[in-house]
Amino acid sequence: MTIIILLVVFSMVVAGGFLGAFLWAVRSGQYEDTYSPAVRILFEDQVRDPKDEQPRR
Repeated sequence: MTIIILLVVFSMVVAGGFLGAFLWAVRSGQYEDTYSPAVRILFEDQVRDPKDEQPRR
C-alpha cells in the first residue's frame, strides 16, 4: 500500500512539472507564430553548393 501512495505522489509531481513547463512555454511566446511553419516549405531557399564556389588564390 505504501508503494501505491509513493507512486501517486511521484506521478503528481511529474504531472505538475509538465504543467509548469507548458505554462512557461505559453507565457514565453512559444506558440505565438502558428502560420509561418506551415508555409515555410512553400518558399524556395537559396542553397549554395560548395562545388560552385571560386577557388581561393
